[in-house]
Amino acid sequence: MQFYVGEALVGEGNEIAHIDLMIGSKDGPVGVAFANALSTQSEGHTNLLAVLEPNVAVKPSTVMITKVTIKGMKQAVQMFGPAQAAVAKAVADAVGEGIIPKDQTEELVCVCGVFIHPAAEDDKKIYDYNYEAVKQSLAAAMGSKPSADEMLAKKDSAAHPFKGF
Repeated sequence: MQFYVGEALVGEGNEIAHIDLMIGSKDGPVGVAFANALSTQSEGHTNLLAVLEPNVAVKPSTVMITKVTIKGMKQAVQMFGPAQAAVAKAVADAVGEGIIPKDQTEELVCVCGVFIHPAAEDDKKIYDYNYEAVKQSLAAAMGSKPSADEMLAKKDSAAHPFKGF
């Protein structure tokens, strides 16, 4: 496997979760992206490993990247707190449920883009929505969903929630 891509939007309001992720081999393009994400930090874009608790990182190793600039400690704590806990638990559960084969967890890495709205308030919703979005994204990625036929079937009737018209 070179890599797979998954995406999901879950929730509502400022706590909405939008996950974009790649999962693939350590020695492929996702491995390069993973290493770059961990070694290239910038102000407002502090990437971090998904951990279940300190010193218990998930497998496959997962780096969380911010999809918006973090502009204060409140937003940073939401990323390092409920969002990180949600991503880690979703990855662990995906392995436990066989979405990600357990025997491949040392060969794979995941790069997970996480959106935290600057006006988000409810940490429980941040956790719940991100957990579900990561699970859906991983299932889509590992299942190569949507298929080309599924995408084509929706192309003329799709209702994008943020299209603006």
